[in-house]
Amino acid sequence: MAKRDYYEVLGVARDASPDEVRRAFKKLALKHHPDRNPEGRKEAEEQFRQIAEAYEVVGDPEKRRRYDQFGHDGLQGTGFQHFRSMDDVFGSSLFAGILEEMGFFGSGGGRRRRRGYDIEHDLNLTLREACFGVTRTIEVTRREPCAACGGTGARHGTAPRRCPTCRGVGQVERVQGFFAVRTPCPSCRGSGQVIDKPCPECSGAGRSAVRVPIPIRIPAGIEDGVRLRVPDQGELGDDHQDRGNLYCYVHVQPDQFFVRRGDDLVCRVPITYSQAVLGADVAVPTIEGRTAMLRVPPGTQSGESLVLPGLGVPRLNGRGRGDELIVVAIEVPKKVSERQKELLRQLAEVEDRNVTPERTSFFTKLRDFFTEE
Repeated sequence: MAKRDYYEVLGVARDASPDEVRRAFKKLALKHHPDRNPEGRKEAEEQFRQIAEAYEVVGDPEKRRRYDQFGHDGLQGTGFQHFRSMDDVFGSSLFAGILEEMGFFGSGGGRRRRRGYDIEHDLNLTLREACFGVTRTIEVTRREPCAACGGTGARHGTAPRRCPTCRGVGQVERVQGFFAVRTPCPSCRGSGQVIDKPCPECSGAGRSAVRVPIPIRIPAGIEDGVRLRVPDQGELGDDHQDRGNLYCYVHVQPDQFFVRRGDDLVCRVPITYSQAVLGADVAVPTIEGRTAMLRVPPGTQSGESLVLPGLGVPRLNGRGRGDELIVVAIEVPKKVSERQKELLRQLAEVEDRNVTPERTSFFTKLRDFFTEE
């Protein structure tokens, strides 16, 4: 099903200013927030996720520019993510400040456990690796539980205590008109805990940045620009659980012999004039790293494509492979021996006496062109 236009979702014009976009989002978020629609909560959550997704794009200058130019396909590689649940929305730093400003924190009773942030990584592959697949171990930097404090954020020998203001819930409730609105606890900032003596290694954060090796399996036949999702390899969420995802953006490097065209591989191979005229068996490269023999038929023209069936890119669905297309180019030598010159002169004399039909047609057209009134 086609995705809705993000400007339509927010109810703004395509030339709307950032302030107009922000005001539209706040208005719709207030209207469709699940806490304000308890009877139709499921429908409200779906509406809210669509609004949040639209604002993530239109509210970001770079993503908005790409979306305006290329539509939904242009968001690839921008860090854009689809929100699968309300936890994804409230776990995004983009919305945290806005929703807290509006008096909301999470959705539903109690302190919400938020999923960790996603991580992005650029993955460079050779054409051969993209064709046949490969297992790569990459290194990403992500925050892991601090080794000194075990992730508690408290100095060794001490422990966090329950926040006395919110009693460990992480939220306080205040009444606004007819509504009771939950906001982050000002004492513990929504964590539900107070740390009296912070860990000196992580300054009380409970986490520290480390380099982590992660094996990635690249499927055979993957294309340049594809985004691979590696689930649960992103940042840790609240309570050191519910990791985000790792997104790898595939970049296939140019190859010295081949250009990919769908599931086919195109290779340009030079041949001599005599091979083109008389025909020949020519060794050509293949993506496997070996050579294959190609039969060049007599009378082959420069630029003509010859096919090696089944030597292209393996299809992602596992059903066979594409073809290898050999584009022949007749190579004209810059230097020839005296013997070659003599043979070419004899050939030229023969060609003058035995003009080919194509050449006859050309000179006939040329004569008619200059004799027209």
